[in-house]
Amino acid sequence: MSERDLFANFARMRREMDEMLSGSWGRATYVGRRSTGFSPNVDVYYSGDPQRAVVKCDLSGIDLSTVGIEVSGRQLTIVGERPVQETEGRVYQQVEIPTGPFRHVVEFQVDVDSDRANATYEDGVLRVELPLRDESEVTRRVPVGRSRKPREIDG
Repeated sequence: MSERDLFANFARMRREMDEMLSGSWGRATYVGRRSTGFSPNVDVYYSGDPQRAVVKCDLSGIDLSTVGIEVSGRQLTIVGERPVQETEGRVYQQVEIPTGPFRHVVEFQVDVDSDRANATYEDGVLRVELPLRDESEVTRRVPVGRSRKPREIDG
């Protein structure tokens, strides 16, 4: 079994453990945790020819005008907010759809070309495709020149 397989579902397992433990410590803990936001579910995989990283993010019920995407080095950051729904006149039995602000950071295992990134949104799923950066584009030789001695200025 590869190391990648061992950690493929780690984020989901962590979320499930957080939910399970917060439920056993009482509603106040759970509500307090929820008010600070959440992290949407994300799938990350590599495919295609030419190779690219693909990130699929579950953003159902989220207005795209609140979503921001940023790529820096090997990190993709997705931020946004799912508004709190109107609750007046309702008595909830169960609340599982998280609301509030979110920030999800994806760490890639390879260099990506942020200049050629492409994002689409369909049926509540944000899909971001980032071509992998060619190694020859990453490596750049820097020539070393001789420094000149600064001239003294008569004052």
